[in-house]
Amino acid sequence: MLNIENLSDFTINVKLLENIANSLTSREIDLTLCYNDTIQQYNKEYRQKDKATDVLSFPINNDIIIDNDLMPLGAIVISIDFVMDKAEEYKHSTESEMALLFIHGLLHILGYDHEKDNGEMREKEALIIQNFNLPDSLIVRTEEN
Repeated sequence: MLNIENLSDFTINVKLLENIANSLTSREIDLTLCYNDTIQQYNKEYRQKDKATDVLSFPINNDIIIDNDLMPLGAIVISIDFVMDKAEEYKHSTESEMALLFIHGLLHILGYDHEKDNGEMREKEALIIQNFNLPDSLIVRTEEN
């Protein structure tokens, strides 16, 4: 189940994001859509980085949960400003960019970490992107720059 808090005037394809989420988990996910000023506040508070970013992930600590299937998986925060800018920069739709950032955040709350793993997150991301016919992943774009 996807719980969406849209703090922007951006319209999203909820069905696409739900389909992506359901392909990976049956657990509840909170998604917040906001602008750069709000995500910058979250980034400063939770990561001590005083700058806007595209996506933040907040997994729930599963070590203390007895029945994981009944507990929410975590929360994802996405900057609409980044969605708009990157969609224009990479010449694809805002719907595709939103899906890419959602996939990236979702994999993080599922426990993947591209900064520490040996390519597992990139491989999983590539497979999901292919399944949903989306453009290059966030990890691929970052590695190319």
